Amino acid sequence: MVMVVATMSRRPKSMPVAETVGILAFDAAKTMCRLISLFNSLSDEEITKLHNDVIKSKGVTYLNSSQENFLLNLAAAERLEELDNTAATVSRLGQKCSDLGLARFDLVYTDLKHGVIDLRKLQYNSRNTNKIIEKTEKLISASANLHSAMEYMAELETAERKRQRSGIKPSQKPNMEYFNEKLVFQRKQVQNFKETSLWKQTFDKTVGIMARLVCIVYARICSVFGAYIYKDHKDNKNFTSFGFGFDDCCLLEHRKTRCVSEWYEESLHRRVTRSGPISKEATTLKILGVIRFLNNPMPMDFTSSGDNGIEKKKNGTKSDKVLKLAPSSTVGGVGLSLRYANVILLAERCLHAPATVGDDGREALYDMLPGRLRVKVRAKLKGRWAKEEEKGSHGHSLAEGWREALEEMMEWLSPIAHDTLRWRAERYLEKTKFETKPTAMLLQTLHYSDLEKAEAAIVEVLVGLSCICWCEKNAVSL
Repeated sequence: MVMVVATMSRRPKSMPVAETVGILAFDAAKTMCRLISLFNSLSDEEITKLHNDVIKSKGVTYLNSSQENFLLNLAAAERLEELDNTAATVSRLGQKCSDLGLARFDLVYTDLKHGVIDLRKLQYNSRNTNKIIEKTEKLISASANLHSAMEYMAELETAERKRQRSGIKPSQKPNMEYFNEKLVFQRKQVQNFKETSLWKQTFDKTVGIMARLVCIVYARICSVFGAYIYKDHKDNKNFTSFGFGFDDCCLLEHRKTRCVSEWYEESLHRRVTRSGPISKEATTLKILGVIRFLNNPMPMDFTSSGDNGIEKKKNGTKSDKVLKLAPSSTVGGVGLSLRYANVILLAERCLHAPATVGDDGREALYDMLPGRLRVKVRAKLKGRWAKEEEKGSHGHSLAEGWREALEEMMEWLSPIAHDTLRWRAERYLEKTKFETKPTAMLLQTLHYSDLEKAEAAIVEVLVGLSCICWCEKNAVSL
């Protein structure tokens, strides 16, 4: 693995002493957190969970896709895009390095993606890798402690300034002595944490650790996803490094002249039934083009190639092409994934804890629905009530029947809604946390869910809730 960054070890004698990270320690720590999170998400345990649980769960297979190939491509695309974004941050931090190789880490990453660096030297569970992970986690922990200590010190200093402005009464002197001791102690704590955290580390050392992690994670993505996407290529002579060659390690099917949205649309129009899982038709290599998606910044971007994944992100903005590629036939493609997730979770509360919702909550649930969904709910309710009145059905037994049906539906609908909110929180709302646990993936969310199927399921849930309420009221009035 030392060879991976062999080009990052030359510093002319005339170069100044390496600069320390300082206030950028927290940005560096969060970047390290993302790398450790990616590393953990690619463990044997997590990959087994992905194959045996996530992509085979009822919500994913029914709403998103039953095709393992499509889901694995989506998972690989998202993880690679996360790595590209992180590598771009590492590259920006690398510009402050005195080491020439680290200062141009973008070129090293490009070489890695072009197959110049031998991936066999980047073993995921090697002793050397585990040492790097352990060291990184210690630096993250110390930097997180420093962040908390500095926040507390800032609070104490603010309180001290307020007291100085308001003046000190004689009766408050004992308290002030204790307060001053606490402030002095806190300042010492901050200084100690600075010594052990990234604050006092050099850019060369910090970026060097992150650069190695980027390379290790990239090699692991090749190893984990490459073996599953094309099983028909086992006899390919290039399959050498991990049981497959770098040039063929992660082939992604795509149409050379058509965008992914058109591919989705055609797939949806070909369906003869809408009662089962969405059919993403598996097409053969003869009618499809093939690209080495690991050599491109975004594996599902069929309109561009040859970009190294860093150049276009120098302005600091993150790439989110995987998110934007959802076509209009999906929930995310029309921008309704978050709203529908909230609708489902509020409906879940209405089902399991109706006392916590109330009439205002039910009205809010109805207001959250788009106009076309309100029309569908009203139409279906009229039809349902007419049928029940014809049958003369009413009372607790009918309500229990509806409740059982809804609970069965919620068993697979609720997890995908929870994962949708979790995915959003992990990427947009929890930026201040130093988390290293694996994050949720888009394939677990409503983002790539078939719009018609998702809306049909939501309508069924809302109609069911209304029928339960109607039946229970009827039973009370009898």
